[in-house]
Amino acid sequence: MTLPIYHVDAFTSKLFSGNPAAVVPLEKWLNDSVLQNIAAENNLSETAFFVMEENHYHIRWMTPATEVDLCGHATLASAFVIFNFIEKDATTIKLTSKSGELFVDRDGEILSLNFPANKPKPYPISQEVLDCFDVKPIETLRSTFDLIVFESENFIINYEPRIEQLKKLHHHGVIITSIGKKADFVSRVFVPNQGINEDPVTGSAHTVLVPYWSEMFGKKNFRALQVSKRGGELYCEDLGERVKIAGSAVLYSSGSLFLGL
Repeated sequence: MTLPIYHVDAFTSKLFSGNPAAVVPLEKWLNDSVLQNIAAENNLSETAFFVMEENHYHIRWMTPATEVDLCGHATLASAFVIFNFIEKDATTIKLTSKSGELFVDRDGEILSLNFPANKPKPYPISQEVLDCFDVKPIETLRSTFDLIVFESENFIINYEPRIEQLKKLHHHGVIITSIGKKADFVSRVFVPNQGINEDPVTGSAHTVLVPYWSEMFGKKNFRALQVSKRGGELYCEDLGERVKIAGSAVLYSSGSLFLGL
């Protein structure tokens, strides 16, 4: 069996930055074990698989270690593939997933994800949190990630993650964030329990970040930077129950998988 595969850098307009994802379009679903083996072999933070169903696509995402319920950058990468290689005249696509219905719009080179919002709720700063950092955070909140807020952008940029300690926090992942100097806010995202010590640019994390910063700033539109080593730029809008997360993507490579099935 031969399958197409695309390697796309998401949330960036230039190669070798943003967050790389593999995208594998399927005509029908393969066994979960095969999908997981493909994701492990790709060894990227996420591999996205999708199947066309009537007027939409069913999408799934896998890290090298496990399946996840939502991944923003691999959805952006998948939409890039659909718009450029499958439905070249489309301006909107609909996807269904474990996290419900997702929509992606195209406006030139900019792709906009429309995802459910995941507003975080405050919870007490624990000793487990303090063990992860040399600086006490302003506050901690919880949703689909732990959200830990600091005063200094410099701290976010220069933080050396304590991976074993971070594993003891949220079962999915940890976001650290602060107000930005060149953007409204900055962040970094750690997902060690999913096999990813640091994720370069994380769309799903912004479903948590945007509701938080919208309330803090009292506004709806943001420019955000994820200040990982590769770095990424996101344009976000708080829509209430949903969040718009927009950015560019660049194709790095395309080819074939030879599965021998």
